[in-house]
Amino acid sequence: MAEAHGLMIMLLIILEKLLLTNSKVLLPDANVTCIIPDDCILPCSFRPTGTVVIHWYKQQIPVHSYYYNKDQFGLQNKHFSGRTCLFNSHIPHGNASLLLRRVKVQDKGRYKCYTSTRKGNQEMFVNLEVKALIQSVIMEMSDEMVTCSSHNIYPVPQVTWATDPPSAQEALENSTIKTTDHKGLFTVVSTLRILDSLSNYTYFCSFISADKTQVWTASWKNHEGITHGEGHALSIPCITPHSLQNFSLTWTFTSSSEPTVILRYDTKTKHTFNLWEGQAELDQDLLFLGDGSLLLHKPDTEEHSGTYTCTFSGLQSKHIVQTKVNITVSPISVDEQSLKRSWWSTAASAAFFLFTIIVALPQCVRQRAKETRTASHRHNGAGFVEGGLHKDLNATASYIIGQHGVECNRLELQFEAQDELTDSTPNTAEDCTVALPAGAKIEPEEKPVGLPVD
Repeated sequence: MAEAHGLMIMLLIILEKLLLTNSKVLLPDANVTCIIPDDCILPCSFRPTGTVVIHWYKQQIPVHSYYYNKDQFGLQNKHFSGRTCLFNSHIPHGNASLLLRRVKVQDKGRYKCYTSTRKGNQEMFVNLEVKALIQSVIMEMSDEMVTCSSHNIYPVPQVTWATDPPSAQEALENSTIKTTDHKGLFTVVSTLRILDSLSNYTYFCSFISADKTQVWTASWKNHEGITHGEGHALSIPCITPHSLQNFSLTWTFTSSSEPTVILRYDTKTKHTFNLWEGQAELDQDLLFLGDGSLLLHKPDTEEHSGTYTCTFSGLQSKHIVQTKVNITVSPISVDEQSLKRSWWSTAASAAFFLFTIIVALPQCVRQRAKETRTASHRHNGAGFVEGGLHKDLNATASYIIGQHGVECNRLELQFEAQDELTDSTPNTAEDCTVALPAGAKIEPEEKPVGLPVD
């Protein structure tokens, strides 16, 4: 009996020593979610007691090993080659965490951290989840369909549709296609048929991440087309359907060529880019209230006719308004027509007046000069005559000059009439008058007389 009791004690002592040297500690799993393609840390800790052996596995696949106080890459799987490391300076303090660089979809899974010291072994498991965030939502619209798409997402997101004014959910049947690339990332394209006229609804599509932590929303409205006369100020509307805190506003213009960014404003940096400086501008006060309408000062038929697209970009949201603008030649009003008619009438009268002066006046001057020379020649050739004969000659000369004077007077009347039409001050009829030399007398044409009587 005593021997049996002693044997039992010996067995208990041996068992205790075995448990101390080969004990294995199991800890609860840790759950970690990492963002693709960021770096990620898989946590693991142990009770440091001298030298340690560390092994990381992913479902029996060697990920990283450490022993003899250094990293061992001989057995590492090539999928993890150059992408893993330990925090070596922290190992003596019990930190066996693994740094996994440039996380991929294929890294998802259950990892085991095995540590061994002289006081025992330890196993710890880490469940790694990976996800690729929704970076943006691209929205496009045609005459019959509206499409939303997003690229490089993991896991696959949920897509929902809505309209303003609201529509019945059964009317919003959409077709959603999900594809993956060689990296395992998803591209999701969802298409909805247009319900009615483009300008009657605002369309909303939302991409919701699998863990519900992200909701990206894009909206689109086709504004009714605008026809506007050239040269008159025009406001092209763009109003966001919901308030935004930090956002950027971009206006693009499309005519016959590729879309051109004509204006951009960022509320964070307060920076403004305006390609049409002096031609287009925004109202800064209305902009912060969600009204980003574009004001064109003097639109031109060729330069400003086309499609204008306004895009509000905020935190996980985007709103687009598209408007087709046709700038036309402005019709001429009755007053403008009367003014133009009056201007042309005045111009024609002035031209006729100038033509009359240029053509008729020199002829009149030459005629007067000719008459003067003729009268002077006749006076010198006749010598002197009796007083009675002088009276007849003067009367005849006055008659001749008077006949030509009538023509000049008629021109004078025409000039005065033109002066009244044009409200200008033309040359007077005095320009047609040729002054005779001082003291000169114009004698009438000589008549044959008899011989003088003694």
